Amino acid sequence: MIEKRLDIQTKDGRMGTFICHPERGGPHPVILFFMDAPGIREELRDMARRLASAGYYVMLPNLFYRSGVEELGNFIGEAGAATRKKMFALIETINIPLVMADTDALIAFAEADPAASKGAIGTVGYCMSGQYAISAAAHRPDRVKAAASFYGVRLKTDAPDSPHLAARKATAEIYVAWAETDHYAPLEELEPFRQSLAGLNAEVELYKGAEHGFAFPQRPAYNREAAERHWERLFALFDRRLGPERV
Repeated sequence: MIEKRLDIQTKDGRMGTFICHPERGGPHPVILFFMDAPGIREELRDMARRLASAGYYVMLPNLFYRSGVEELGNFIGEAGAATRKKMFALIETINIPLVMADTDALIAFAEADPAASKGAIGTVGYCMSGQYAISAAAHRPDRVKAAASFYGVRLKTDAPDSPHLAARKATAEIYVAWAETDHYAPLEELEPFRQSLAGLNAEVELYKGAEHGFAFPQRPAYNREAAERHWERLFALFDRRLGPERV
């Protein structure tokens, strides 16, 4: 496996990005892996490695680079209270337009790397970044052909760039996983969101018995059955939609 951490130039600065891909068999389809609110950490890098081991060129950018922050540290339990406060403040420093500009920078970087395929791209986001995975599909319908959101938040808002509206501009297949217990995306929001995607190549799946954060092994909410289902759905989506022969 090839791994590197480098800075990618954007219009707002230098965005630290973890990149990994197989050593052989390239070029590899690109996956943009948008971090969740607690930021870059080894848990996410391990997930990027799992994706890359299946034959993908995975880019995990630090979306908090404008604030000069990368790894926040422990955010769980009483000991992580101060970190959580900082985390929620950082969430408000980014938005869809900013992350879409970052998406363009990531794609431009991959275009210049011989290890990265120039064909279809996949996106995946968790928690705060589910919205960014879907929005990237609308922002770059020429390239993004698969988008996945896991327990994403702010997927249906009153804003003109709300993901539920943006999805209609996408050419990607969209997959959305919804946790049954989720303070940040309550269950009553699921059906209205699902109806907003009617007629699109999209699936919204309820993960019964799972809580927000179920896919992360180091979170108290980790649910092995739901996490493995998430990997199954994600790999199947990318297998269907990505590859050098697809446009």
